[in-house]
Amino acid sequence: MSAIAVRPARREDCPGILAIYNHAVLHTAASYDEEPRTLEDREHWLAEHLREGYPVLVATEADSILGWGALHPFGTRSGFRFTVEDSVYVAQGARGHGIGSRLLSALVAAAVERGSHAIIAAIDAENIPSLRLHGRCGFVEVGRFREVGFKFGRWRDVVYLERLLT
Repeated sequence: MSAIAVRPARREDCPGILAIYNHAVLHTAASYDEEPRTLEDREHWLAEHLREGYPVLVATEADSILGWGALHPFGTRSGFRFTVEDSVYVAQGARGHGIGSRLLSALVAAAVERGSHAIIAAIDAENIPSLRLHGRCGFVEVGRFREVGFKFGRWRDVVYLERLLT
């Protein structure tokens, strides 16, 4: 992989973001969505994130979207306003090249910049690459919920990790 850039997502990135996300929906437990999303949904999602001040980043090489990451509100109550949740997705053929690390590091910096105090990650317990990625970026496991997700015909455990920023 040559010159990979991480930058804020734009509306024209939505098809690439959507393709990566829908592949994960259909083939992995990285998302507990069970049906693919639409381009209209992704465009609305991006616009809402940007309007609310939650960054969405893309990793690109030439004009290809290799991965994306985003911060989301952790909860809707005002007491959670300093806590965010992260999402990081890397295209199947681009995994193992440090793209996830670059995206997550950039999300941590964006969380600090926006004044967040903590970042939460909720990860399928069998998603070892994502658990390792978050561990390398300073996240620690703070909880494990048994059989709270259901996908591919079976119950799934979720691991919660946290990184305090201040």
